Amino acid sequence: MMAQSIEEDDMAQDQAGPNDLKLEEFEEFIEADELEALRAERDDLRDRFMRALADAENARKRGERDRREAENYGGSKLARDMLPVYDNLRRALNAVTEEARAQSSAMIEGVELTLRELVSVLGRHGVTPIVPEVGETFDPQQHQAMFEAPVPGTKAGQIIQVMTEGFMIHDRLLRPAQVGVSSNTGA
Repeated sequence: MMAQSIEEDDMAQDQAGPNDLKLEEFEEFIEADELEALRAERDDLRDRFMRALADAENARKRGERDRREAENYGGSKLARDMLPVYDNLRRALNAVTEEARAQSSAMIEGVELTLRELVSVLGRHGVTPIVPEVGETFDPQQHQAMFEAPVPGTKAGQIIQVMTEGFMIHDRLLRPAQVGVSSNTGA
């Protein structure tokens, strides 16, 4: 009877189906399954690491851009608030007659020096004036039309009067120059 059961066992092993694995094969199957799980986990961790690295790089670039903008344009509000001081000094100098200039030359010189110093300080912070000339073409990127008038001898779109100068801060418009523009349709 024992001989028969050994033979049956051998036959059973020979006829084993795909679900009937030997112990060594089962251990190899588990190791392969674990290895595949570890590879999947590694790939997931690598993907998450690369995303975190990209996020960190984007944050660094964004921080650098924000720092540059704060450095270049952080003083915009103060500069904009100082422009009326510039305008008033300029108006004061334009209103001085030759007679008053001769009588109060020291005071006029002081106002001129103050205006030059203000322009110098603004310039050190990237603020530059936009000084359009009469006869130039109106540029809506730098000028603000305060009025239109038909002036003989001019073309439509030409500047006919400059009321206030404009200013740029680095490459941005701080204040447009206020101008009058010709509305003539023919020259």
